[in-house]
Amino acid sequence: MTRAQWRAAAIVDVGAVERNCARLAEELRDGASLCAVVKADGYGHGAVECARAALTGGASWLAVAAADEAAELRASFPDVRLLTMGALTESELAVALDAGSDVAAWRPAHADLVAAQGAERGVGLRVHVKYDTGMGRLGERDPDAVLRLLDKVATDERLELAGFWTHFATADELDSTFFDRQLERFTTLAERVRTDHPDALIHAANSAATLRDPAAHFDMVRCGVAIYGLDPFQGDPLDRRLEPALELRSYVADVKRFGQGDSAGYGQRWQAPADTCVGVLPIGYGDGVRRELTNNAEVLVEGYRYPLVGTVSMDNVTIDLGPQTDIAPGATATLIGAQADDRILCEEVARRLDTINYEVTCGISSRVPRVHVKAGTSSTGRP
Repeated sequence: MTRAQWRAAAIVDVGAVERNCARLAEELRDGASLCAVVKADGYGHGAVECARAALTGGASWLAVAAADEAAELRASFPDVRLLTMGALTESELAVALDAGSDVAAWRPAHADLVAAQGAERGVGLRVHVKYDTGMGRLGERDPDAVLRLLDKVATDERLELAGFWTHFATADELDSTFFDRQLERFTTLAERVRTDHPDALIHAANSAATLRDPAAHFDMVRCGVAIYGLDPFQGDPLDRRLEPALELRSYVADVKRFGQGDSAGYGQRWQAPADTCVGVLPIGYGDGVRRELTNNAEVLVEGYRYPLVGTVSMDNVTIDLGPQTDIAPGATATLIGAQADDRILCEEVARRLDTINYEVTCGISSRVPRVHVKAGTSSTGRP
């Protein structure tokens, strides 16, 4: 895609996704498998393309949250195990099951709903029973009720007990002991499940837990954010040998001379403190550049950082290029990613927004095309 074809684009290196999965797979102990989580359009990176890269890199499962996501993946990957992790209405459940996806249950009524559709299909439908060890969302909290549900699913000929799982609330908080308490609760019940239901796949770890504690690996880990080269601990992903896969780019559409006191953007929230040059980029909150970045971000142009000044508009932002500039219209502007020797990480943007890197990439809107490339080697410059 040439510059003239886009006003803004998210450049996604599927080679980085592949290498991140290979790095995570090497981390796993005792033969645990890697499930790549590609919900929310691959955390904004493109689900199908990133799923393909993840499978090449060593993943053997794919996980999503919604039924339509499962259907999209099944069309491209007819033989890969899929897990739909979210709550499903009856009609959504039918879509997920038609896609050959495993589904979650945490109440007897959920298992009954799946079983009814199993009777219609004449096959045993694969169910993963979820245990709420402390996340406080979906899942049964009472261990005895969990064991009864496991037995119910295992003895229903319309169903197949495929898995037993949980999710951690604070795995990404290294000073939290709540993670250890959750892991202990799950491990205690997992030992019982291994005895009573030895064929059930036991899984608990997200990206943070995978990197934090091998004891959380069990039979499979479910990695999402890390496969895209984002740090689950909100630090520098390069320190964890993760390679950021996404760059968000626009270009300098115009360069204007500003006199002292001239303003840029709605509400005059920035006025030039002295004579300067201002670059206009055709990207804004309609593309996912949050309005909270007003006077609170930097953009790379020709390898140098320039402050984003003035209110972020729906379709434009402005940057202060300084009193003298050689930058001309057409120059590439990088809002996330690398130029020359500098890099703006998603984690930096997230800190400015007081949020997490997940939200930054998921928030890049659908009008920004995802341009998938494959770099042959790491672009991090670090091992």
